[in-house]
Amino acid sequence: MPARAGERPNERPDERPVGRPDARADEKMTALLEVRNLTCGYGKKEIVHEASFSVARREFCCVIGANGSGKTTALKGILGLLPLVSGQVLVNTAAGVSVDTAQMKVRERARHFAYIPQLHIPPFPFKVADVVLLGRTPHLPSNAAGASAHDKRVAYQSMELLSIENLAEQEYTELSGGQQQLVLIARALAQEPDILIMDEPTASLDFGNQQLVLTRLHALSRSGMAVLMVTHDPDHALFCADTVVVMEDGKVIDQGSPSETIDSDKLRRIYRTEVYVADVEVGAGRMQRTCIPLRWNEKD
Repeated sequence: MPARAGERPNERPDERPVGRPDARADEKMTALLEVRNLTCGYGKKEIVHEASFSVARREFCCVIGANGSGKTTALKGILGLLPLVSGQVLVNTAAGVSVDTAQMKVRERARHFAYIPQLHIPPFPFKVADVVLLGRTPHLPSNAAGASAHDKRVAYQSMELLSIENLAEQEYTELSGGQQQLVLIARALAQEPDILIMDEPTASLDFGNQQLVLTRLHALSRSGMAVLMVTHDPDHALFCADTVVVMEDGKVIDQGSPSETIDSDKLRRIYRTEVYVADVEVGAGRMQRTCIPLRWNEKD
């Protein structure tokens, strides 16, 4: 039986000793998403400077960095929500063709990308099932009278995946902030995108639901979807990421596996705080890397 929202999930991402190797270590995979020398910002102010990285199919990639390092701005540039000063965002389609997203129409882009933003203000008291069903919009013919039985089934399965199908008939505006976030994630999954892009998707969730969502999303990446997630918590990257992109002052300063990119020196540098990254034994023969914030010396 799947875990209910608020319960600890029955399963978790496959456990590997000390971090996770690059998803491309087992097989050569063409990058599904390629970001090349991306430069963007707001008005005349450039925030992201020549950022380059790639995400493969079946890969979970986390972007980490301090506040103001350009993480959210980079996501908006990738999605076309901000104009690019320079650079390219390329999607390699199922046909093996590399397409510049600048040449895509909005509906086509929405078939490739689903986006879960940091903040969402609910405008109307829609039922949860209807909010999730909106994720099917990019797949509906322009002359369609409404969603098909298939669309409704996909939407319901997306709710089941996050164990929120029991909320289907409730009004979205009456849910807690954490429940609303789970609904938005379900709506994104209903799009059936190639690439799921998330900006702090677990920020308003309790500890148990954070692990539930990250575990489910990791499983989705293994089914063929690429996941690109911004997080302020490097422990989330250690928990579920295959690769990590490290940003500082609008630039990508590192990309690699969690064990390669997340260490004490790197985190002290980007977060400007005392932290210790340790490999901890959590079971017989099983090690897990974790980040431990250190207190400043205090006088009694």
